Amino acid sequence: MSEQLFPQTVIAVLWDFDRTLSPGYMQEPLFAHFDVDPDVFWAETNALAQRYRAGGLAHVSEDTMYLNHMLTYVEAGRFAGLDNALLRELGAQVPLYPGVPEIFERLRAVVDQPAFARHGISVEHHILSNGLYQMIAGSPVFDKVNGVWACEFIEDPAPPGFLDAPPPERRRQLRQLGYVLDNTTKTRAIFEINKGSNAEPGIGVNDAIPPEQRRVPMNQMIYVADGPTDIPGFSVVRRGGGRTYAVYGRADARAFRKAKDLSEQQRVDDFGEADYRPDTHTSMWLETTLAAIAERIAGRRDTLRDHSLGKPPGHR
Repeated sequence: MSEQLFPQTVIAVLWDFDRTLSPGYMQEPLFAHFDVDPDVFWAETNALAQRYRAGGLAHVSEDTMYLNHMLTYVEAGRFAGLDNALLRELGAQVPLYPGVPEIFERLRAVVDQPAFARHGISVEHHILSNGLYQMIAGSPVFDKVNGVWACEFIEDPAPPGFLDAPPPERRRQLRQLGYVLDNTTKTRAIFEINKGSNAEPGIGVNDAIPPEQRRVPMNQMIYVADGPTDIPGFSVVRRGGGRTYAVYGRADARAFRKAKDLSEQQRVDDFGEADYRPDTHTSMWLETTLAAIAERIAGRRDTLRDHSLGKPPGHR
């Protein structure tokens, strides 16, 4: 048997952001800052795909078209001077659901007991969002999580000949897309966490790594999100034996129906209100599910230890 690449003692909780950790969309403080009507912005964004297809494009990325429209607003002066620093500043104004960010440390504490600690079992939190990395970086959740996958902008695009020329004076304004995450490419982020390429630079997400050698097995993941746009992520995690959970906002009947539909379609294992305070249904589901995964890891490692030591099987 080859040497084990990773001990496989990490449990990863994967979180969507908008309408999962926050009751709305993180761009709301941005619209308020520039006095832009969000209803108009989103109506325009929703109409872009049809407009561009009518102009001859064969493929349009509808999930992230809003990013290009933001750059159009910057160029037109509606978001004049918008840069990454301002996005981080506005991120501090994004409202969060009850119990966030405290839920992150409370879930980590689930494995802080001798039966789990002696095996080195730990909990990581990762955010996978179609939203804006810099706004998440400015929010209170950022220093509570282990990783964030979200969209980013470039302020100073490298000009032709930049390899041989001195860098130009920096212009603090968003100008190009740097990284884009959509509903489908979230699955790539899941495999980065699964294989460990986010933790070990020498490992690529496309490297052929047997499941038993991967850093975080799929059945040691919990995916928490709010709706149908996360079906690709739900499917990947659930197909690998992980657990999935849908949330909805209080008194939001439409969001409740979406979460209920996901449950009835067996896309998720359970669903509940996006209230992460202690003793709520959602908090208790997450805590008990995480504890069950930790117990399975500890049991597997105890069995491996006994096998290595040649211990005889015990009596039932």
